[in-house]
Amino acid sequence: MTLKPFALAVAISAALGSACTSHNASTSNPAQQASAQLAAQQLPATLVDVTRAQQQGWLTAKQAELKLTSDPVLNIRFPASVHTPAFNIEPETPWDLSNLDNYNLAFEVNNLSPVSTHFYVELFDTSGSSQSRELSIPKGYRGKVFFPLAGEKAATDKGMWANPMPWPSDEMKMVWRSWHQTLDMSQISKISVYTIGVLQDRTLEIGNIVLRPNPDAGADWTTHLVDRFGQAAKKHSPLKVESEAELKALAQRELKQLAEQPGPADRSRFGGYKDGPKLEATGYFRTEKVDGKWWMVDPDGYLFFSHGPANVRMSNLTTLTGVDFKDPSVRVVHADEVTPEDSMGIIKVSDEVRESRYVINETRHDMFEWLPGYDDPLADHYSYRRSTHKGPVPHGETYSFYRANLERRYGETAPESYVKKWEEVTLDRMNSWGFTSFGNWVDPAFYPNQQVPYFANGWIIGDYQTLSGHTNHWGLMPDFFDPVFAERARATIEVIAKDVQASPWCVGIFIDNEKSWGEREGSVAERYGVILDALSKNANQSPAKQAFTQRLQAQYSSINALNRAWNTDFSSWSEFAENASTEQHSEAQVADLSTLLEALGEQYFEVVHGTLKEYLPNHLYMGARMANWGMPDEIIKASVKYTDVLSFNIYEEGMQTHQWAFLEDIDLPVVIGEFHIGATTDSDNYHPGIVSAASQKDRARMYKAYMESVLEKDYMVGAHWFQYVDEPVTGRAFDGENANIGFVTVTDIPYPEMIKAAKDINYNLYPKRYGQ
Repeated sequence: MTLKPFALAVAISAALGSACTSHNASTSNPAQQASAQLAAQQLPATLVDVTRAQQQGWLTAKQAELKLTSDPVLNIRFPASVHTPAFNIEPETPWDLSNLDNYNLAFEVNNLSPVSTHFYVELFDTSGSSQSRELSIPKGYRGKVFFPLAGEKAATDKGMWANPMPWPSDEMKMVWRSWHQTLDMSQISKISVYTIGVLQDRTLEIGNIVLRPNPDAGADWTTHLVDRFGQAAKKHSPLKVESEAELKALAQRELKQLAEQPGPADRSRFGGYKDGPKLEATGYFRTEKVDGKWWMVDPDGYLFFSHGPANVRMSNLTTLTGVDFKDPSVRVVHADEVTPEDSMGIIKVSDEVRESRYVINETRHDMFEWLPGYDDPLADHYSYRRSTHKGPVPHGETYSFYRANLERRYGETAPESYVKKWEEVTLDRMNSWGFTSFGNWVDPAFYPNQQVPYFANGWIIGDYQTLSGHTNHWGLMPDFFDPVFAERARATIEVIAKDVQASPWCVGIFIDNEKSWGEREGSVAERYGVILDALSKNANQSPAKQAFTQRLQAQYSSINALNRAWNTDFSSWSEFAENASTEQHSEAQVADLSTLLEALGEQYFEVVHGTLKEYLPNHLYMGARMANWGMPDEIIKASVKYTDVLSFNIYEEGMQTHQWAFLEDIDLPVVIGEFHIGATTDSDNYHPGIVSAASQKDRARMYKAYMESVLEKDYMVGAHWFQYVDEPVTGRAFDGENANIGFVTVTDIPYPEMIKAAKDINYNLYPKRYGQ
């Protein structure tokens, strides 16, 4: 199979070899011998002997360079000229590890690269399911890395992307790529090691892969994880706060610095390049190609490049406390709501509801050294989550340590005065740090501001018909042909327009995020799952199926003509309308599936674009923020017809020129809706984020390299970092994400390395990009 962008389901060969010798003479296959022996013997055991694996022909390189040294170790070069270079180990017979329990996988690794190396290890079973772990090892690192594969320390029900270190160790632990997946441990068929989207060549040396028993480190490894400030209680980080007095002193020191450093001097009032050319001023943001390079243009006519943090809000910074309420009234959902669960602010729970309080999950509840009593002044920061996307707690009480720390920093002279102070400080930070705008998902409280441009946003949610793709990352796909979808789009955009009030400080509008349109490459189901699902439905119940049936009837002269093209045997269009599922897919059918996917995309963009232009005709439509795993060519083609600026979320080391060269041919302005880099070694968080660095210093280096890869491309007009604040140490309530991806900590302290890097980029942004 061809390697896919983002490689969440990279179809690459991987396998397991072993130095073990079976004592069972009746077992002749080496992989079977190893499996049989591992099931019976005591760990540790060598899983992959690199010398023997090479001799047996089980090692393959997929766009990587692989050689065995005399040590013996594998030397692997991952070139930056390739998007997902990999090396793989694959036996003739899958390994059966199902009889093993409570063990981890480990191997020696030596980073020979001139910089840190962020790499992945992915295990596959014969069904194609996989588990992917990641790690960034420092330049010059030589040592062992590991990750638990089975046992309590590998449990996935803690409600966090990454758990704490399972036992004391000087070794480095790999963490889950993102959400946890299950494997058939009796049919492990592949192991792959790879990089994604690197900007510099990387070289690693990897030794034998072993399975080891997990040490007995006690049962309290997930208890008392956070202190009263929401900081990691069992980790040391340079920015850790010990008292309220220290927090207040740090706040006062920063306020003084912000007043002394108001920001770059070359900015217009809207953040544009006042030392550059003066173009037509329309009173609103727009786009224009200037000397072969795309730009935004600010309302006063100055060149504008959008760079700043996304998700500058507190609505998704709460974490589950493990408490819930039996009273169901707290979970009522109203059909006319336009705000998704993770975008809601603090939800007040009545005293009456709290009388039905109980602990729904003791593991979660025991993670906290401190939570305020309901009569505590800091109890205002409790909230409630009616539903979650992932994790062991379906709904329950949450708490925001970040909001509590703001109250501690600034005090409360009037109801929630600390929130107003946070808004003022945040605006001053954006200017002082040189950012030109906020990104997506800024708190609507910033919409009236006249200091930092912003993007408004909305989700189209409601009780419309849905479609299911091969993989539904964030939920089912709406049926865009359903009239209810258009009604809900109008309801959402009406609210956005009311909040924006036609402000010229609003650059544009983002609607929705990372929809599961399908993969760019892969199987027919992976690429066209939503269309196959629509075809399987009855046209009487599915508006999409009805639209697709009518389209195909117009295309083909008869059902027999369609049958000839599709190699099917439908007796009539009526039968086709009832259920058009097919097991095999002819070349003509795949071409039709492609056309229907584009039609589905056009229906979406036509509804959203048309409604936006009705309510907000002067603001840019920023598209649907497509992810690498959900940006089929058909949807990109459909979006081009309707969007003012294309948007992609690119979680890689940077924008590899060859990987995104297709955007040069499209010739439209492009903005990155999300990117980030994190590190766990010197932060409170246990997960580094989707792209990781070896330290805060290395994180700053990688941030600058990413931005340089963006600024050099003529079609780019912006890049937004996700997100402003670190995620909670114990995981955000929505799905357990607990990554170090903020510019500030949970105590609202800026990371000095990141602020310096931001200023290095931002204070020279316009001269560098304009060419002066």
